[in-house]
Amino acid sequence: MAVYLLSDDLVFPSPILASGDGLLAVGGDLSQKRLLLAYSMGIFPWYSEAEPILWWSPDPRLVLYPKELYVSKSLKKIIKKDLFQITMDQAFEKVIIACAQTRRENDEGTWIVDEMINAYCELHASGFAHSVEAWQNEKLAGGLYGVSLGKCFFGESMFTRITNASKVAFVALVNHLNTLGFDLIDCQITTEHLVSFGAHEIPRALFLDQLRKSLNAPTLRGKWSLATSSA
Repeated sequence: MAVYLLSDDLVFPSPILASGDGLLAVGGDLSQKRLLLAYSMGIFPWYSEAEPILWWSPDPRLVLYPKELYVSKSLKKIIKKDLFQITMDQAFEKVIIACAQTRRENDEGTWIVDEMINAYCELHASGFAHSVEAWQNEKLAGGLYGVSLGKCFFGESMFTRITNASKVAFVALVNHLNTLGFDLIDCQITTEHLVSFGAHEIPRALFLDQLRKSLNAPTLRGKWSLATSSA
């Protein structure tokens, strides 16, 4: 499959034209309109500092249905201990910066370059991107962020500074999304960590069909809020 070079026009090729590894297109920009169009089509940006902007739509796709969340017995015990205070949309910029820093410190490399940080902070300011924070002793212990459209949440990245902080934040997010009636969480790329929560791979064609249905619902924009307890 060919990789498409994007122009200044606000358009993407069909996701089904992506290469075998999921790479679909290169170039373009990270404007709010282009990012929202990409997510609505099941496409997301993922690149490193030395690369141009790369756009992906992998097949298969890792998804988690909120009602199918699996929480291990050990994690349930940790949640009941109320070790962390969980909030939402209280420190978006700190969370996304921490996600980038943590990956660099662990020599994992990161796609969360400065351009990405600025773009997603703008999405947050417009009410499309959200963060979940786990606090301990008033310090940020872990968290995650993603984008919300319709009844689909597109997970982007998470970090932890204290063991289990991001896991507790993730459980709180999924429970919150379930309460709001969300039917789909796009986990993008398969990891053992997400699979342990009940995420599983589905064909891209099925993901795109489910995404279209999720997008029929209105987007809940603005700042979100959670109960301050992690329970």
